[in-house]
Amino acid sequence: MITASLQNYRISPRKVRLVADMIRGKSIIVAKNILDNVSKKARHPISALIDSAVANASHNHKIDKEGLMIKEIRVDQGYVLKRSIPMSRGSAFPMKKRTSHISLILAPAPVKAKKEVKKEVKVKK
Repeated sequence: MITASLQNYRISPRKVRLVADMIRGKSIIVAKNILDNVSKKARHPISALIDSAVANASHNHKIDKEGLMIKEIRVDQGYVLKRSIPMSRGSAFPMKKRTSHISLILAPAPVKAKKEVKKEVKVKK
């Protein structure tokens, strides 16, 4: 099992999950193509996380990236930074700055078995 993780990234988990749902279950090459065309801020850390996991696979397990797929990508909530915004008449409005924990697991892509098709030759008499 090939893993990589990113802790306490300063984007809300709700926003990161939008991008993570697009690439879940895809091969590495397809996932990178999807991330190149997404216009979300969360695509950059997820793309870097995929590159890290592929590097882990090639260095630790001697597996090339063509044979890998994203088995699981999980986005959890990290700690919440509590801040306040000044409001009228000296009051303060609470604001929560959320962080994300992203976990990625890669697995070898299943090999599809080719079906053998037998053609019968009809002989004309």
